[in-house]
Amino acid sequence: MGSIAIAVAITAGLAAIAGAFGVAIVVRSTLQGITRQPEIRGPLQTVMFIGVPLVEALPIFAIVIAFLLLGNM
Repeated sequence: MGSIAIAVAITAGLAAIAGAFGVAIVVRSTLQGITRQPEIRGPLQTVMFIGVPLVEALPIFAIVIAFLLLGNM
């Protein structure tokens, strides 16, 4: 029972870290594109605003699954 709780905690922590790294990569790439071609700032921001929630979706699913596993203990 204790090992499942530890696994849930590790999974939730890694999911949060992975989400932060994913968002950082998307924002970094957007900023690099804007600095190279400032005239396409609007389309790049639109793609970023679509991409960030998609990147955040997987860590959210991982946390939900971790809490479901915790509830089944």
